[in-house]
Amino acid sequence: MKKTLSFKHLKPLFIFFGLIISFVSSAQTSVNASKNKSEFWQKVQFGGGVGLSIGNRFTDITLAPNAIYNFNKYVALGVGLQGGYVSNKNVFTSIHYGASLITLINPIEEIQLSVELEQIRVNNEFKSFSGNFKDNFWNTGLFLGGGYRTGNVIVGMRYNILHNSNNNVYNEAFMPFVRIYF
Repeated sequence: MKKTLSFKHLKPLFIFFGLIISFVSSAQTSVNASKNKSEFWQKVQFGGGVGLSIGNRFTDITLAPNAIYNFNKYVALGVGLQGGYVSNKNVFTSIHYGASLITLINPIEEIQLSVELEQIRVNNEFKSFSGNFKDNFWNTGLFLGGGYRTGNVIVGMRYNILHNSNNNVYNEAFMPFVRIYF
């Protein structure tokens, strides 16, 4: 049986290209407007994390972009996305993705305190001689952190107060971090 393409099948493609064309035309307009950057965008910083670890039969790739809005020199609020892939060949594979909200407090210039709420979907597949099985779940983390700040770089430690070692994407409740914002 031969399938024919109808407008119903092409509609998503037309919508996609329409969005691309409108984005490109608005981007050209915003290039001229960027010379007079609004006060809002002057207070926005972008950053995030990138992780890559490759070893003998092991791969770990993470991408976590985020953006914050600085209300003043003491308080900032932001959002982030994250995705990751971890694989130990012929043992397990894990794919996770999610989003987070973060509040940053800088009581003094060198110290940064943080509260971060994170929601991640975890899809694990384990391989063994007795068969393969999957463990898919949502993981919520609430991290309290503190770090040393110098310029746009913050190095510190955070603690997940919702950590549950039986159903978690992280092995430990304590996690070191490095944040960079531009």
